[in-house]
Amino acid sequence: MKPASARSSEASIASGGDPLPPYATMSDPHRSDFANVTRRLLILFALAAGLAAACWLTYSLAWKNGVDTLRRNAAVRAERTASALKSTLERYESLPYLLAEHPIVQDVLIDPNPANVERANLYLEDLNRHARATVTYIISLDGYCVAASNWRGPGSFVGAGYQFRPYFVDAVKGGVGRFFGIGTISQAPGYYISQPVRRDGKIVGVAVVKLDLEWFQGVDASEPLVVTDDHGVIFLSSVPAWKYHTIRPLPGQIADSIYQARQYAQQPIEPLPVTVERMLEGNAQILRVGGGRSAPRYLASRHGMGEPDWHLITMSPVDPVDADARKATIVTGFGYVSLVLLAFYWRMRRARVREMMRSRALLQKAYAELNQRVAERTADLSEANEQLHKEVAERTRAEQELRAAHDELIQTSKLAALGQMAAGITHELNQPLAALRSFSDNTRVLLERGDQASARENLEAIAVLTERMGKITNQLKLFVGRARPRSARASIVRALRNVVALLQKRLQGVELEFVLIDAAADTVDAAADGARKPLNLADDHPELVASCDDLRLEQVLINLLGNALDATTGMSPPRITIEVEAGDANLSIAVGDNGPGIPDDVLPRLFEPFFTTKEMGQGLGLGLAISSSIARDCGGSLVARNAPHGGASFVLTLRRARVQASPSHDPLTAGS
Repeated sequence: MKPASARSSEASIASGGDPLPPYATMSDPHRSDFANVTRRLLILFALAAGLAAACWLTYSLAWKNGVDTLRRNAAVRAERTASALKSTLERYESLPYLLAEHPIVQDVLIDPNPANVERANLYLEDLNRHARATVTYIISLDGYCVAASNWRGPGSFVGAGYQFRPYFVDAVKGGVGRFFGIGTISQAPGYYISQPVRRDGKIVGVAVVKLDLEWFQGVDASEPLVVTDDHGVIFLSSVPAWKYHTIRPLPGQIADSIYQARQYAQQPIEPLPVTVERMLEGNAQILRVGGGRSAPRYLASRHGMGEPDWHLITMSPVDPVDADARKATIVTGFGYVSLVLLAFYWRMRRARVREMMRSRALLQKAYAELNQRVAERTADLSEANEQLHKEVAERTRAEQELRAAHDELIQTSKLAALGQMAAGITHELNQPLAALRSFSDNTRVLLERGDQASARENLEAIAVLTERMGKITNQLKLFVGRARPRSARASIVRALRNVVALLQKRLQGVELEFVLIDAAADTVDAAADGARKPLNLADDHPELVASCDDLRLEQVLINLLGNALDATTGMSPPRITIEVEAGDANLSIAVGDNGPGIPDDVLPRLFEPFFTTKEMGQGLGLGLAISSSIARDCGGSLVARNAPHGGASFVLTLRRARVQASPSHDPLTAGS
């Protein structure tokens, strides 16, 4: 395509006008050559940068996918190996207990005469042979072995002292001893399980079972597997050279305790030459084992085994992943270069076609371009208008779906709260049911006696109790049902009274305080004695009415009070304070606790949907998000903060509704 100045000049000639002056179309050739060279260098730099970016992205994705595959395979191997190891340990967990309960074992500890010792040795030998344990033996309270299953062999445990062994110390204290170490006599490693032996409620000795776990070295030896104790010492490994090394250096105090307990037969415990190259999510690492750049690299994944406090570490070689990533990068590089060459060929061919078409009349081309631009602009405007209509319709649909999802979340929160209400509802129904049984029995007796007046009174009491039970269940059905705009006003006191009744079971043992603060009082400080007084839920307080649906208000209060109960778990004593502050235009309900408070990093995200600090399965993280949404729908707000004297405080602020005072009937407290 010719420059615009050339087109303008030729168009002027074609129209019969004067041509443009020569200097208007001429340019400096040196400047044009410099611009072309610069443009070509920029294109080459951009292509090289694109090649580098494509290769880097390919290598990163291929390496990440390879590492993810290694982690999944390692997780399967770890689960399989851990299950086999734990099943071996659990199979012998109850053997020391059964051994401690046998009369022969108790007799030899009470009276270690030769006859009792011989009986115990024979019993332990037979038991050990059938149970397929390594060694079974009995230790007296002075720490010396009195009988053992290997009493016939040269490495008999009989007479050996074990006062220093942790499993003996734990069992003498009345607990279960679990210990892995190298035997002081056999010099063979094993896992020891011990139980105290009691006679007439008094500990008279210790029963011990030793298991051989050396079979672990042959488990899936294609990739290294190691097991470390609670100090990080490798005591089981599919690579024998790694045994009795540590993943990290041991503190001096822990090293001394291992040496004194002779856990590993006084062998020097040295750190394994490990260099961590990269930390990954999910407690995984890329590390080298050995010195130098040629040392093998592994993906190390740690898996806890629970009881005992051991850790299973899988080592998956990373070199195959690096090789696959390099191959994928090479393929990507060749593909990128091929595409660039193809694009260059296509561009050159296109340039030739353009050169052939430049001989056409510039005026006709100008008219064609003008018409094309008008058509394109018209099409763009039409497409933009159509897209705008689609976006409006999509936004309308999204708002409807968001509103429906919001209602579903509120309903889900209600159903989740039923678990908390169950105890309170059960407690409320048990008392009327017991009273109904008593009244019905008394009525039958009174009718047999002919006392019609007393029987009529009992029947009236039964009717009142039945009505009360019906109101309790109706309140529960109302809470489960979707909130309807049947009332724009809700009594704060009645809502608190209903919530306390629903959570009565969980509130047992909790110091619950209700305070009324008159913010409009003519005092300097709103919290002064004249403006702060106890709030009695038995009174109606018709002036404390908020512009909010009563069921939604109770739902928010149940969430806040339930969170406060969770926060005070473990406090002595647990204490919750509910302050109702009445202002001219607003009503504020502050629910405070004496729990540990809210961490600073959690506070900004507290009202995000699905964000929770509770354990898995104890909450969805929707309670506070839905409560905040309900507060906004009612024209109020919900904020969280840490109290100055400790604990957390949630403040719900609602618009105050002016209503006439009228007696109210509380379905949950009627007849109480």
